[in-house]
Amino acid sequence: MTDSWQPGPIANGWLGGWLRWSDRTVSSRPLVIKIGGSLLNRSGWPMLLGDLIAAESAGQRLVHLIVGGGPIVDGLRQIDQVEPQPADQMHRLAIAAMSLTAEVVAGQLGLPRVTDLNAATSGVLDISRSSTCLAAIAALPCNWTVTSDSIAAAVAASTNAELLLAKSVVPQTSAIPSLVATGWLDGYFATASNNLSSIRWAAPA
Repeated sequence: MTDSWQPGPIANGWLGGWLRWSDRTVSSRPLVIKIGGSLLNRSGWPMLLGDLIAAESAGQRLVHLIVGGGPIVDGLRQIDQVEPQPADQMHRLAIAAMSLTAEVVAGQLGLPRVTDLNAATSGVLDISRSSTCLAAIAALPCNWTVTSDSIAAAVAASTNAELLLAKSVVPQTSAIPSLVATGWLDGYFATASNNLSSIRWAAPA
């Protein structure tokens, strides 16, 4: 397995590259796209995301979106910092918040919300209602080192899918430990993504 950081245009308005690549990478496999919640703060984000999804869905590829909690989860984190709450409760609320942003994104993009990753239907994953997603998430720690980065990695690994991390900022390296250290990736991602052979990134150009 090798790491190859090759930034370049991948869709209208998007740059992208590899964080991890191997000979086992097969583009016909299903794709999990993690949509960073901060992207929802950008003007025109529906068109921006639509262009990325259209490019990745070429050839009828099965694509599932996992949307970060964005400002909603940021608010939960601030509440927990001021007055600490039970870790399992905050974890559950953060997952519920991701279902709220998933509903918004699905509505804006005209995509269905889906819960069955084995069904031949692309769409936005409602992780709080998906038994497959919840089983993958159950293996993750219940603390703030885990965000939608690790959740998407765990879900992709559990379904033998490839992973694409769509973020608002271009990474400065392909080294996952360095990206964890700088906060581009969450603190548990290196472990959560251990079984993934293919990890790519995308960011607005």
